[in-house]
Amino acid sequence: MARVTVEDCLPLVDNRFALVLLATKRARQLMAGARPLIE
Repeated sequence: MARVTVEDCLPLVDNRFALVLLATKRARQLMAGARPLIE
């Protein structure tokens, strides 16, 4: 599995805190049964 660092993601998001919120939202979606985007 590839290691993705915070620094790799920062160009896509305004700041680290927004990145944490996005990750939290996606984790909750996956736990609720959302389809994974990767295998």
